[in-house]
Amino acid sequence: MNKNAISKFAVWARRELISRVRQKAEQYGITESGFGNPDTAPVSGRIYTPTEKSQRAALIERISQHGFNTVVEEVAYTWFNRFIALRFMEVNGFLPSYVRVFSDEQNNFRPEILRQAASIELEGLDKQKVFALKSAGNDEELFKYLLIAQCNALHDVLPFLFQKIADYTELLFPDFLLRDGSVIDTMLAQIPEADWLDGVQIIGWLYQYYNSEPKDAVFENLKKNIKISKTDIPAATQLFTPDWIVRYMVENSLGRFWLEGHPHDEIRNNWRYYLDEAAQSPETAAALAEIRKQYADISPEEIACIDPCSGSGHVLVYMFEVLLQIYQSCGYAVRDAVRNIVEKNLYGLDLDERAAQLSYFAVMMVACRYDKRFLTRNIQPHIYPIRESNNVDPHLVEFFANGNEELESAINTILAEMTDAKEYGSLIKISVKDFAPLYVRFAEIENGGELNRDSALEILLPIVRCADLLSRQYDAVVTNPPYMGGKGMSNSLRQFVSEKFEPYKSDLFSCFVVRCTEMCSSRGYLGFLTPYVWMFIQSYEDMRNFIYANKTIETLIQFEYSAFEEATVPICTFALRNSKVAKKGCYLRLTDFRGGMEVQREKALEAISNHACGFYYESDSDNFAKIPGSPVAYWASNVVLNLFSNEKRLSDYGDSRSGMQTGNNGLFLRLWFEVIFASIGLNYKNQNECSYYNKKWIPQPKGGGFRKWYGNFEYIVNYKNNGHAIRSYDGTGMLKNSKYYFLKGITWSHTTSGSYAARFLPNGYIFNVEAPTFYPNAGTDLLFVLANLNSKITNSLWAYINQTFHYLAGDVEKLPIKYQNGNKHVNNIAQSNIAISREDWDAFETSWDFKRHPLIRKVSTIEEAFLAWEKECAERFRQLKANEEELNRIFIEIYGLQDELTPDVEDKDVTVRKADLERDIKSFISYAVGCMFGRYSLDADGLAFAGGEWNESKYKTFPADKDAIIPVCDREYFEDDIVARFADFVKAVYGAENLEKNLKFISRSLGGKEENPRKVIREYFIKDFFADHCKIYQKRPIYWLFDSGKKNAFKALIYIHRYKPDTIARLRTSYLHEVQAKYAADAESLEKALTAGTGGNQTQMKKELSALKAKQEEMHVFEEKIHHYADIRISIDLDDGVKHNYALFADVLAKLK
Repeated sequence: MNKNAISKFAVWARRELISRVRQKAEQYGITESGFGNPDTAPVSGRIYTPTEKSQRAALIERISQHGFNTVVEEVAYTWFNRFIALRFMEVNGFLPSYVRVFSDEQNNFRPEILRQAASIELEGLDKQKVFALKSAGNDEELFKYLLIAQCNALHDVLPFLFQKIADYTELLFPDFLLRDGSVIDTMLAQIPEADWLDGVQIIGWLYQYYNSEPKDAVFENLKKNIKISKTDIPAATQLFTPDWIVRYMVENSLGRFWLEGHPHDEIRNNWRYYLDEAAQSPETAAALAEIRKQYADISPEEIACIDPCSGSGHVLVYMFEVLLQIYQSCGYAVRDAVRNIVEKNLYGLDLDERAAQLSYFAVMMVACRYDKRFLTRNIQPHIYPIRESNNVDPHLVEFFANGNEELESAINTILAEMTDAKEYGSLIKISVKDFAPLYVRFAEIENGGELNRDSALEILLPIVRCADLLSRQYDAVVTNPPYMGGKGMSNSLRQFVSEKFEPYKSDLFSCFVVRCTEMCSSRGYLGFLTPYVWMFIQSYEDMRNFIYANKTIETLIQFEYSAFEEATVPICTFALRNSKVAKKGCYLRLTDFRGGMEVQREKALEAISNHACGFYYESDSDNFAKIPGSPVAYWASNVVLNLFSNEKRLSDYGDSRSGMQTGNNGLFLRLWFEVIFASIGLNYKNQNECSYYNKKWIPQPKGGGFRKWYGNFEYIVNYKNNGHAIRSYDGTGMLKNSKYYFLKGITWSHTTSGSYAARFLPNGYIFNVEAPTFYPNAGTDLLFVLANLNSKITNSLWAYINQTFHYLAGDVEKLPIKYQNGNKHVNNIAQSNIAISREDWDAFETSWDFKRHPLIRKVSTIEEAFLAWEKECAERFRQLKANEEELNRIFIEIYGLQDELTPDVEDKDVTVRKADLERDIKSFISYAVGCMFGRYSLDADGLAFAGGEWNESKYKTFPADKDAIIPVCDREYFEDDIVARFADFVKAVYGAENLEKNLKFISRSLGGKEENPRKVIREYFIKDFFADHCKIYQKRPIYWLFDSGKKNAFKALIYIHRYKPDTIARLRTSYLHEVQAKYAADAESLEKALTAGTGGNQTQMKKELSALKAKQEEMHVFEEKIHHYADIRISIDLDDGVKHNYALFADVLAKLK
């Protein structure tokens, strides 16, 4: 099944049908802006039939209640459902007429219903109209008539999906369905016929992908803090469950329920995803044998199953399959089994009416597969859309009760409890238990002829049916519940879950898990597919403890983090016994297997068949409480459990804390290179020292990428006057845990997609909320703790505490530590690792301790310099890897985990950089530009100028540019042309003798050819240098590129620390005007040559002249803009940051990339 093709079709079909339905509405004078008088007869000269008038009036009334766009979407969706249902039925041979609607027997887009129009028998079909349309050759109108007739005929057997089409949906029937490229033609072309034969999976995938754009829109609105409304909940939470996971859930819930009383039933052999009972102690085995006696006499007809969030019906269909196997194993005839399943065993609910229709349809189709005459048996499944009771007319209630106080009390209770049911769905609890009198009254109403008959049956009966299903208990509850965190909930939904499910309110799915246990009988089983955050995160600890104390985890599969591409969260699937039994459950840990759900499926089957595979576990949930927070740590060995039970925690050796929260990072944080370097206070040992010097900016670690030992020091925070601005800010700023400011510690990134990585934090930093930090107690050996945290031990133990990408201070301090004070061998290695990592960090210009570029060496060629650098990097990398493996060996032995871990370190986990020719040559070019501007000097280490007093004497070997404006032109128009200056720099570093050789090496490293290295280097400066600079400097460039536009007519770089209010005026008069004059001279020369007919290739000269004219035009527009800025002489304050200052000149600067 090609899901990409299905997705492409469904998304396109939604847009196409909405467009067609809109067009039809417009034909009847109905648009988004209005519809005029509902009683208007003709529109655009067209005279309506009485039926059309009635349908148009009904459409206008519906739009008045719900809005134009909602009704258009509703009608488009209705026709989509009908089209895919008809296609499914025709391919599978389920149409009662046995005449294909969309295709012929060879699956060509030649509707057989057209060919057999004269002979087909459909109730209500007007044969005279058929003959008239056929005689007139009006196939489009005939096809529309036959299709609507077919839908109406199906109403008798599938009334919930095929309502009688005599309303506005007929009025808005899409035109031109027989044309090439129509929805039906595209459906046949893009989705192979075989996909429609593969059960009802195709229905589920079409449903999911049809809703993908509305779902995306909902999540875009969430970014704008627009909460998810009740009408958007279905789109926001729909997620089709893969077939094999459905099988796993049903087999291990409903299947396990049956096998409890029939352990030797051979139907077990049909269930590939069923996990057999874990090995139990003799005492537990005896207790289980006693429990199973109560299941032995259960009849198939007693089993009640529900999916309370049924979606498109995938779970219900497989429940049907398993139930049928159960019936057959008990000797039932297939026809009787099918009837019983639909009438007695299977129930479903969903918020979305269209989803409930598809669930209903799916169950009816699987029934047809086993009983070809099922549609003739007048049996309807108990699958309903959730209906809410808002705005029910009290007079209708009075009519229903008919003076009976008990009926009135019951119906009023139901209506009160079903208020806003479209928002709360199956979370609603119904207190009424006896529904028999209500159904007796509905039967009376149906057989009577009272005025309110239809309203009672159309409004009250669906609400009561939903309430009835919500009030019952079931033996198997299996579902993929909606996932929605509190941030997405509307105020009313948040209040509801807070009142009804307070301990479990973190997400809708956790509320549903608990609610489903209430819907399940004490003897029953449940199956779920949910995010796996509940297994580990603190906010779900109440849910975990509820399950441990009251339920039994029978089986659980934990998937790889990103395995389920349709979900936006990592997931797990599990089955619960709805009562507490002290026993081991079966667990599959598939977290290490990337490649999507098919790989996960294969590994699940491997584990089921081979328990020695290495990722199958058996564990008693009573052990989980031994680990702080009681995570579902099913793979924890006895050694690990004892570590958590018996060893001290990290919190016993110091404090793990979360740091400053500014409330507005854009206002209070800068990258260090944005400001005047002298305004940064470095290396303060305490608050008093900071207060004494009172510099504005203080270094602040703020997390960052995966890096161990040292580094990620990029940010500074405005801490002038001890953070007065942050304290005074009217926001959410908090100077949390300020007593730890400036102290040494161990920091890490709060959020990262990699493993946990700890870094040494020297004195002088104010830690950020994104960089939680451990501060050791007096006497605690910081180096030993750092080495411990960066060993394999920590990442192994961390997995038991929290498996998200968030490394919280409170979680890290729960780690068990086997502490050894004064272990010199460990400390020496840790100290070495810090030094190695610091050397690597400081080798790049984004470190404030950067000295000079590593390719600046006393050699004659840059190639020699690179080879030496490459060797240094390799040695650094090798040594750090060897050191980390030695630490792993030591700590594995200390913790006694030799049977679980090896000391090996993968290259990807060594966080110092190897040499990279292209990257390092580009950084050499960047350093050269820095030397041109005077940021660096070949005569001194580190920063030569980053604001402050300019000193010309620092630049003897390679003079800095006098006006701090470097033109980047397509030719060498100026003495300080950037390529000329770069060549001079290379000459200054390596000597004149090998200049050309060095330029060729640089050209080759940039991916260019050696024949003309200056041209390659020039193209790099024109096209790529600024983009690379923005990437390295995180879109906060310190070298700004003035750029005329796409024609590259004029470019020039400036250095923000040397910017002055007259810089742009100098750029205009000294550079821009000069280039304009040169372009004018070149254009005049070309024009003269063309006029004289001299100068070689005339065609080429015309092209050159045309290109030159385009550049002149671009320059003219650019010059006008530059003139404006030159006149107003803007001053900038570097403390405002690059983002603010760059915006002041945005229309003359290159776009930030």
